[in-house]
Amino acid sequence: MSFPHPRRRSILLATAAVSAAAAAPAAASAPHQGGRGPLVIGHRGAAGWRPEHTASAYAYAVRAGADWIEPDLVATKDHVLVVRHENEISGTTDVSRHPEFAGRRTTKTVDGRAVTGWFTEDFTLAELRTLRVVERLPLVRNRNTVFDGRERIMTFQEVVDLARSLSKEHGRRITVFPETKHPAYFRSVGLPLEPELIRTVRRNRLTARDCVVQSFDPASLRQVAAARLGLPLWQALGTSGAPYGHPVTYKEMMTPAGLREIASYARWIGPDKSSLVPPLTLLDDAHAAGLKVGAYTFRAENQYLPAEYRKGTAPADFGDAFAEYAFHFGRGVDAVVTDFPDLAAAARDGFRS
Repeated sequence: MSFPHPRRRSILLATAAVSAAAAAPAAASAPHQGGRGPLVIGHRGAAGWRPEHTASAYAYAVRAGADWIEPDLVATKDHVLVVRHENEISGTTDVSRHPEFAGRRTTKTVDGRAVTGWFTEDFTLAELRTLRVVERLPLVRNRNTVFDGRERIMTFQEVVDLARSLSKEHGRRITVFPETKHPAYFRSVGLPLEPELIRTVRRNRLTARDCVVQSFDPASLRQVAAARLGLPLWQALGTSGAPYGHPVTYKEMMTPAGLREIASYARWIGPDKSSLVPPLTLLDDAHAAGLKVGAYTFRAENQYLPAEYRKGTAPADFGDAFAEYAFHFGRGVDAVVTDFPDLAAAARDGFRS
């Protein structure tokens, strides 16, 4: 496994923290369920090292040790599923530099929030193909901007094809982990995500080893469940509020009763990692309900780490990410969703040993 040169020294030095952190009392409170260790899920590929949702980001994630790769699904005007963090694409593509699309900049209300920019549902796939992808967080991940303009938007089908190719190349099954983004909004504009997702799964004969479907929206997951595809479902959980259009809050969903309800249609929950820190009992409660737990989103920069794992004062500098992984691995999470799958895989190897 290789790491980008500018950060190689800090990563190698930090690996020594894994064993020590895993031995700490707080990390030893609950051994991991099962023998092979937690899954590593490449968040939008390897978003810490490449512009997210690109072929190179997904390939980097798998080379680095990711078990699953995550595409966020949104729809085009001609109802093709493409992979973008949001349907508003001004921050992830060069659309603003295309004068032919200047007139399509608009303001829409998406899940109750006013958003201004360019939206995938206003473009055909052919038009989106003329755009190029850029780094979403250039002020945090400046080195990734060297890849700006080199790749185009991918379709969900292309991610499925890539996962199969990478599985053959690396000799292990790579699971695709799609998320339906703003499904209620897309239903409201006549471009529902679920039927196209279901068709793609059936067309490619994807099994439970090939695909796990996630959403923050229980209604979206229930639609997929009704199709009887045999795929595991993952209920993502926010830290506040409720899924858009639903009366039950995330806090209520994370109670023992709420978890039992989730277990009636899903196999996983995906809470923010902060929801798993004691004295909160979500991890144990979810396991008691028969659910697996995958925490999001693990990043290496200080600004995304709890205060005790930060190093120095620069927000974009790397902190002690290994200690954070060791803490959650020691408590028994079943998966981690990470922008840096290489660091997560290295931390897992250290924790196992």
